[in-house]
Amino acid sequence: MNDLDFSGKRVLVVGGSSGIGNGIARGFRARGAEVHVWGTRASAEDYAGQVGSDLEGLHYAQVNVADFDELSAYAPPFDSLDVLVQSQGFVRYKQAEYAKKGWDEVMDININSVMHTATKFKPMLSAAKGAIVIVSSVSGLQANIGNPAYAASKAAAISLTKTLGQSWARDGIRVNGLAPGLVPTKLTAVTTQNKERAEASLRAIPVRRMGTPEEMAGAAMFLASPLASYVQGHTLIADGGLTL
Repeated sequence: MNDLDFSGKRVLVVGGSSGIGNGIARGFRARGAEVHVWGTRASAEDYAGQVGSDLEGLHYAQVNVADFDELSAYAPPFDSLDVLVQSQGFVRYKQAEYAKKGWDEVMDININSVMHTATKFKPMLSAAKGAIVIVSSVSGLQANIGNPAYAASKAAAISLTKTLGQSWARDGIRVNGLAPGLVPTKLTAVTTQNKERAEASLRAIPVRRMGTPEEMAGAAMFLASPLASYVQGHTLIADGGLTL
């Protein structure tokens, strides 16, 4: 038996329409899973041609996870779930997170929606003895001078992973996290598409390159698989050594 074969399993990737989330969604689909993704645009067609977004073979739905009434009322087109990956992410640049509006926007998406979504699907995951993977960031492990809300929300996600891992173990749910380093996505374009910033960032990464969504998918699938059956409440750092 291949422990990374997800045939017959159902996976939901929140934020799976692009970037790391999309890489994770495609990874699960390539290994046999039925994969559902949530995004912010009205339809899958609205992502056509966008770099880092491939929704072919995925089941797409528009769900605004920051609207907690909408999230609560949303009725998913399935009645069972084996894996929940929470890869929703938002950031405000130009010091916007130091103001209440920017702070609240980032917190609502990056941490408040993570808790509310996990709670929404807890009964399904418990019934399936399933797994949750919460995608945080290395920004949750160190200071981020320009983005206090992003850093604080990702630190909170790491802490939430520990707490849910402890409290939901009795319900048969494994809860773990993934903290990516520098991966080219829409959120990191301010760095990855700026030559000087990108070069400075690469000098700080021991392996001297950025990560890829596919590499993050490998880590997420490991955490959701039987290979990690005794891993609970842990956040796996996948950063090429950046935080060493």
